Amino acid sequence: MSKSLPYSTKDVHYDNAKFRPRSFFKVVTQNLLTSNLRRDCGSCSTGKFLFLLLIFGVAYLMLAHASSGGVVSDDQAIVNRKSFYANSSIVNGAGKIKRLWRRPPRLPPRLSPDETGTGNGNGHVLGNPDVVRSMWIARQKKVKEAFIHAWSGYKKFAMGYDELMPLSQHGIDGLGGLGATVVDALDTAMIMGLDEVVAEAGSWVEEQLSERISKKGQVNLFETTIRVLGGLLSAYHLSGGEKGTNLTHAGPKPAVYLEIAKDLADRLLSAFTASPTAIPFSDVILHDKSAHPAPGGLSSTSEVSTLQLEFNYLSQISGDQKYSLEAMKVMEHMKTLPKIEGLVPIYISPHSGEFSGENIRLGSRGDSYYEYLIKVWLQSGASSNTNTSFLYEMYKEAMNGVRHLLVRKSIPNGLVFVGELPYGSNSGFSPKMDHLVCFLPGTLAIGATKGLTKKQAMENNMLNFEDLENLKLAEDLTKTCFEMYAVTSTGLAPEIAYFHTEEFSEEGHDGGNKSSEFVNDIIIKPADRHNLLRPETVESLFVLYRITEDPKYREWGWQIFEAFENHTKVDTGGYCSLDDVTSVPPHRRDKMETFFLGETLKYFYLLFADSSLIPLDKFVFNTEAHPIPINLKK
Repeated sequence: MSKSLPYSTKDVHYDNAKFRPRSFFKVVTQNLLTSNLRRDCGSCSTGKFLFLLLIFGVAYLMLAHASSGGVVSDDQAIVNRKSFYANSSIVNGAGKIKRLWRRPPRLPPRLSPDETGTGNGNGHVLGNPDVVRSMWIARQKKVKEAFIHAWSGYKKFAMGYDELMPLSQHGIDGLGGLGATVVDALDTAMIMGLDEVVAEAGSWVEEQLSERISKKGQVNLFETTIRVLGGLLSAYHLSGGEKGTNLTHAGPKPAVYLEIAKDLADRLLSAFTASPTAIPFSDVILHDKSAHPAPGGLSSTSEVSTLQLEFNYLSQISGDQKYSLEAMKVMEHMKTLPKIEGLVPIYISPHSGEFSGENIRLGSRGDSYYEYLIKVWLQSGASSNTNTSFLYEMYKEAMNGVRHLLVRKSIPNGLVFVGELPYGSNSGFSPKMDHLVCFLPGTLAIGATKGLTKKQAMENNMLNFEDLENLKLAEDLTKTCFEMYAVTSTGLAPEIAYFHTEEFSEEGHDGGNKSSEFVNDIIIKPADRHNLLRPETVESLFVLYRITEDPKYREWGWQIFEAFENHTKVDTGGYCSLDDVTSVPPHRRDKMETFFLGETLKYFYLLFADSSLIPLDKFVFNTEAHPIPINLKK
């Protein structure tokens, strides 16, 4: 578990009276006025004398204490340190007298000195602000160049296909043939201000996508919703739809994106209406608007619960509530199902409406269930009066369950990680952590501050102790996710890592970087050493930087970006996945996932950008990094 939070004895201006500290003088006088000492000793002359002596003694201590405060120079500090031990008995004696009168109240935490904006999180003072700003602008430009390189390879060899195979230089349709890379990359190009790419991608959407939707066969409900529907909805807003954030004048009018999104969603609704329960089927046949369950009959918990953000927003902008009603039935039903401290198995049956099996994890098939609990509530306006407020209660219960049942520390160096319960809470714990779990730090941080910076949230008295525990866990897990990169020879993370604990250890399966402090904490099995250009760690670095304002997250992100450039860039265009991150040079895989343009590079760009670009208190990102505006209408 994470360490206890550091408590301060200083006033943090809490409104709650039990946290409001009293002055030492008030404590003493109140005790004297209400104690038996006044009644018993005040009746005799000796008692009066002792009473006066005590008052003068307390006054002397208070004056001495006040005169020792304030800011001192380095030279004064040296003198004070030399005389400290000579006077320690007096100081300690005074402290003991003070402790007789009152016990310090339990106070909430406050920002530590290295969190107040004067340092970089590592105890070093930042340089000239203009120089620092110029450096990050230059690094942001490098990310934009990487996006252009990735897009140019896709455009040259795979335009209109779902994904690029950069080594063999052709395209494949692995996601239903809807040109997933085009739609996934579109809002990234808008955010980066790449009007030429926006025009190319937008024209393809306008001219090709509607016909494909009407003629294509089977697609996965979840993948199509988060990538294609989510991308269309984000493009609608960012191009000025509904008086949105008009970042571009290139490409078609916003209404084009909305009409195509409605057509696609109308066909996807068959997954809900064809199911005998509130749990939708996993696969949809687009051209005839039919649906059927996955082979084996079960759906992934994360897949059926990661549709609501997109369908809710579509109802908001279209005025047609049918999309939101169908999607929210899923969550209303899941609210009624039994859980283990808010945690749920990774499979659910659309035939029975019940969870299947006991496997609990925050990696594949479980991850975005927890992510959307908080994000759907935030997008709806984060109010206790909305019809999504039950999701926030489910989220809080689940995060308590995560801290209690899934969080552990590695040995020998104490990395905090989130493991799994493959056979439920009554069986063994597995110290396995998918890279996918690295979404969690960002989600915890957003859930704690509701998108504000930590400093703003504390100044507004918005954080309770549970929020601060979640924020501390977010920071600890972000470090772990970064070390999953730093521990390897390539500087890139594996798909799955295990952690050395007292119960689990495997020799000879480290990451290859012998200089890493955590080389003995992280275990990477041969079957898990691949890297798919995933975005989750970069996402959390982006969110943690925005919320804590600690520059170390930017530095960590730059290290990871450089590793992608060094090992995954393909000269002829595009970027590729890797087979083994523990060896140099790594063997390459012939695939560029759509989320590299839609998520990974977008989060890098925003990490290095000014915080006013897509602010976290105005937007939530769907699980494919498509920004959806928060409904601020009251």
